[in-house]
Amino acid sequence: MKSREYQQIDPKALPTPTQSPPSHQHQAVGDDGRTPRRKWEVFPGKNRFFCDGRIMMARQSGVFPLTLGLILVTSGLFFIFDCPFLVKHLTSCIPAIGGVLFVFVLITLLQTSFTDPGILPRATPEEAADIERQIDDTGNASYRPPPRTKEVLINQQVIKLKYCFTCKMFRPPRTSHCSLCDNCVERFDHHCPWVGNCVGKRNYRFFYTFIVSLSFLTAFIFGCVTTHLALRLFSTIRSVNTVVLELAICFFSVWSILGLSGFHTYLVASNLTTNEDIKGSWSGKSGEAVTNPYSHKNIFINCCSVLCVPMPPRSVSKASKIVEQTLFVLNPHQDAGFVKVVFFEEVKKNPL
Repeated sequence: MKSREYQQIDPKALPTPTQSPPSHQHQAVGDDGRTPRRKWEVFPGKNRFFCDGRIMMARQSGVFPLTLGLILVTSGLFFIFDCPFLVKHLTSCIPAIGGVLFVFVLITLLQTSFTDPGILPRATPEEAADIERQIDDTGNASYRPPPRTKEVLINQQVIKLKYCFTCKMFRPPRTSHCSLCDNCVERFDHHCPWVGNCVGKRNYRFFYTFIVSLSFLTAFIFGCVTTHLALRLFSTIRSVNTVVLELAICFFSVWSILGLSGFHTYLVASNLTTNEDIKGSWSGKSGEAVTNPYSHKNIFINCCSVLCVPMPPRSVSKASKIVEQTLFVLNPHQDAGFVKVVFFEEVKKNPL
């Protein structure tokens, strides 16, 4: 991935050109002595990185602590106040089952929140400079042409690829640009503030297993709390208040989480995304007879293609190093002189 920044400069500020200008329309500034940096340190999107780039989250992740807190508080109340009574009067398997579900929920939540959702690298400086030269021929720097599109054929159906002016590339099929994270995400499903991250190709399987396991955990706690309340009719007021609090939290949570799990189960079985379902891309709402070109017409194969395919490598690799480079590119508007292009080029390892 290469990121870049554009800055308009005055032609008079440039060094005096040589008598024989280069045949190509740019010249590189020598910067071989610059120290390489990690990709995540100069990442252009609106993300935050932790643990030396191993963990990434959206910048607007304020709801994530609330999600984590609700899970910890509800489960903590269950293990402290309900489990001892239920173990004594029913079975010792209850805390074991609850513990397994609780750990699985936490693991999948953290995987969803901290995993690269499938961010695509932005265009190279050469591609970006070529786009700048092709913006318009009118000499008006403020003018932008209408959105460009390309057409590709997928399973005998024409799919239009939209051009992203931020990432300077045509988005692959099922890719969308998240305005909150400022990234193009492959197989973009939605931006989920509850997990503090986008949900896309690389972390959708974690998101789905998180909401399904959370549904089981919430339903399990709800059933246990109801049983506790029914068996303990002559409890103290303090114990009853605690059980009622758990019951209220689970009651309002279980229906919403079960509904969300059912909705995403339908999406997985149909090989759809939330973004496609909301837009009605394959529902025929536009009046055209369209079918989902990504569906395999088989529920089992659709589920496997969504949840069991190998995870692609992340674009913002922790180990990759880049070095800053600078180009002076001839502006397509002749009266504006040159454009200074600052970008970061990946450092290639020398073969052993």
